[in-house]
Amino acid sequence: QVQLVESGGGLVRPGGSLRLSCAASGFTSEHYAIGWFRQAPGKEREGVACISTRDGSTSYGDSVKGRCTIARDNAKNTVYLEMNSLKPEDTAVYYCATDFYPSCGAVDDYDYWGRGTQVTVSS
Repeated sequence: QVQLVESGGGLVRPGGSLRLSCAASGFTSEHYAIGWFRQAPGKEREGVACISTRDGSTSYGDSVKGRCTIARDNAKNTVYLEMNSLKPEDTAVYYCATDFYPSCGAVDDYDYWGRGTQVTVSS
């Protein structure tokens, strides 16, 4: 059974850091692109970061570029999202997803989603 389980969210002060984890089961995540997305209340889901398999390339949303790093730990079948210099506008539920394709795609391309982890940035 395909599963993606996010963890690592929480309450953090502005300027702080978090590392989110996306643990995959039922498939080998290193063979497919994995994306991180977020959705704040009243807003559409947006792409945060993605890591592909074709060449190991990564991509980031404009709102987090320079502050986030996506990386794989293939031994743990897990993809991480390291977030630094967090801002209140980063507050959202963060999801990981895959479309079982080697390259990253648009948010609507992804078929399998985790349940999400809440990130709240507040003083």
